[in-house]
Amino acid sequence: MDTPSGRKTIPEIRAAKGAAQPLVCLTAYTAPVARILDRYADILLVGDSVGNVVYGLENTLAVDLDMMIRHGQAVTRSSRNACVVIDMPFGTYEENTEQAFRNALRVMKETGCDAVKLEGGQDMAQTIQYLTSRNIPVMAHIGLQPQSVLKDGGYKIKGRTSEDEARLLLDAKAVEKSGAFAVVIEGTVEDVAAKLTKSISIPTIGIGASAACDGQVLVIDDMIGLTANVPKFVKKYADVAGEIEKAAAAFSADVRAKKFPGAEHVYTRPRPVSVKDPMKDRAS
Repeated sequence: MDTPSGRKTIPEIRAAKGAAQPLVCLTAYTAPVARILDRYADILLVGDSVGNVVYGLENTLAVDLDMMIRHGQAVTRSSRNACVVIDMPFGTYEENTEQAFRNALRVMKETGCDAVKLEGGQDMAQTIQYLTSRNIPVMAHIGLQPQSVLKDGGYKIKGRTSEDEARLLLDAKAVEKSGAFAVVIEGTVEDVAAKLTKSISIPTIGIGASAACDGQVLVIDDMIGLTANVPKFVKKYADVAGEIEKAAAAFSADVRAKKFPGAEHVYTRPRPVSVKDPMKDRAS
């Protein structure tokens, strides 16, 4: 596969609305993974899901700005082609527009990312408009919102009632009007997500939504089999956990049997170089 030159830009992402080839988005949290995914993804999302999959947190609520910045720096440094978007964690943008701008600006300055993402629809429209009018590109996030897990009483699928569908449509229209360049639709009934995609002019990125969305995103740890108890919408593309276990078992067996390290894995002193005695040669 040929690697394109230069990062995909925000205008290019926005122009992918309705394109024949959907946008590919994957989460990335570390330098090694970002280097691999960069060849295949249009968007690398440094998601606050890092709290769950990397730090073992129960949900994303304890993730802070410093954590997102550290992982964002690793991903931005280690990628060249994908558009890098970083999640604004819970509590860093909801208070008021000034708080959101201050924290979003810090994220962009300290990581060099291309955009930030925040959760919310109509309730966040003013904040999105405030940020985008000040040159901070924003990806919105509607439908199931992990940062609202306590308020919702769990991770509840959205769009199952006509009232919920109407509210989601208002959310989609609100973030579009506010200047978001794209919107993630998560955990939403399939036909409703398809309707939302048709109703707005910016790309929709689905996760547990619809194949009709303009792009799809998955958490990398979910799709490669590193996460237990993944949601229904995850397709497992590899069993990396199984491979890690095999490697760890083989290493353990070698160490216990004193087969590792072998001679090829240790360092030795250099052999002394013999120096010819010129006087000895002359005497002979």
